[in-house]
Amino acid sequence: MKRIIYLTVLLFTTVTTNAVAQDQSIFALGEKAKNVNHTGDVWLRELNAADKNINAHISLAVFAPNAKLNWHTHAAGQILLITDGIGYYQEKGKPVQIVQKGDVVKCLPDVAHWHGSTPKTGVTYIAVSPKSTTTWLQPVPDEEYQKLEKPVEHATASEQELKDLSNEKWAWMSDKNINKLNDLFHEKSMFVHMGGSWGKQQELDVIKSGSIWYKKATVYSTSINIIGNTAILLNDIDLEAVVGGNTVINPFMVTEVYVKENGAWKMGSLTFSRLMRSVKINNENKN
Repeated sequence: MKRIIYLTVLLFTTVTTNAVAQDQSIFALGEKAKNVNHTGDVWLRELNAADKNINAHISLAVFAPNAKLNWHTHAAGQILLITDGIGYYQEKGKPVQIVQKGDVVKCLPDVAHWHGSTPKTGVTYIAVSPKSTTTWLQPVPDEEYQKLEKPVEHATASEQELKDLSNEKWAWMSDKNINKLNDLFHEKSMFVHMGGSWGKQQELDVIKSGSIWYKKATVYSTSINIIGNTAILLNDIDLEAVVGGNTVINPFMVTEVYVKENGAWKMGSLTFSRLMRSVKINNENKN
């Protein structure tokens, strides 16, 4: 334990590489598709294969932000059920449509179209189509894609709930409120620091003992992506912490993963990735 704390003190004041997190779908995430007829990251999972009894091919598609299919046609048409996120849909010769969770999109037979996520938001849909031929056409030019109308960002009730919960979590960590944190942390939660990684109980012990005191987190921006019962939050922060008796301030991108169980969000993981930018807060004001 002392060795871990020592490494944390040492690494808290040095530059480390950033980490990334990947969210997952309401269904089990499918295989990452090869970039043959699309750009960006797309995961596909077949839910039902069309057969002689039920002529309906059903598949799940999960698009990371900045991913899009090439122009294409379906000989027998297709229906898209948007289950999460915000994306684009466009037919040849028509304006682009912004689609989001709850929308139903009808792709008519032999009508050229494309669809995908927006540059900043992922999108998930279930595609339903009869057994037929898909004809792939040219890619969507990236310069045109980047100039498309950006959807107005309004926080959903769940997003606001998670943002508030994340802010409360920083207050609980600062106050060393172990009871609140014990309720928030999932039993299988993991915590990734610059000096090591550990589970729920060790994180609670570290906070309770003051080995790491999360004194003050100044949050500059928060992005939230919810897919099914999993939520990923990215917080750009300056963190003032007391580590092994030393006060340090570092800029972090903090990745928080939450899972909804029995109607309540539980933290599944917390990862600190040090940023290359300088600290924004005024060091002279620190106590």
